[in-house]
Amino acid sequence: MSVVTSSIVASATLDPYNLGLSPQLEAYRSGVREQFGSTVTPLNVALLVVLLTFTYYRLIRPYNAASQTLHVNKDQPIVFQTFTPRTLLKFNGLPNPPLNPDGKVYLAVKGKVHDVTSGRNFYGPGGPYENFAGRDATRGLACQSFDEDMLTKNLDGPLDDCSDLGADQLENLQGWVERFDEKYLVVGKLVAYNKNQVHGM
Repeated sequence: MSVVTSSIVASATLDPYNLGLSPQLEAYRSGVREQFGSTVTPLNVALLVVLLTFTYYRLIRPYNAASQTLHVNKDQPIVFQTFTPRTLLKFNGLPNPPLNPDGKVYLAVKGKVHDVTSGRNFYGPGGPYENFAGRDATRGLACQSFDEDMLTKNLDGPLDDCSDLGADQLENLQGWVERFDEKYLVVGKLVAYNKNQVHGM
């Protein structure tokens, strides 16, 4: 009686779903189930979620945001202007008649002035990058620093040529330049103040 019982238990263990599989095939299926169960751990699931989230925000979302930004600004006339650090300062996100009655947010990167008003939550007052609003952000972006030390102090002096930046910083800066060129409209250029020259602003 015990021999019959043990053979029934053994066959039930090898073929729990009564599929009529051979013991070798069922042993293989059992091994696959064990390997899969050891792979799907909470840590692996969490890492997969982080990877998918990163992929979405890094690769997919910027293109959608860029197309929306360009679509919003497409119908508005763009007046290309020349800014000095002092005239650019008025475009810091706060209404400043007569030059900036709407409180637009501009910032400069490598001599190009971008309208980042659509990113006001980041670059406008109260945003994490608010120090760059109305300023030349080139050095700060290259150095990944949002401190005021990265900004030009003398608004009527020469522009920061950033000639002391290292290769890693220049590569980092190029990534920012490409991102701004893709996402935001260029509305002008930044030049040093020249008392003998009349600037458009």
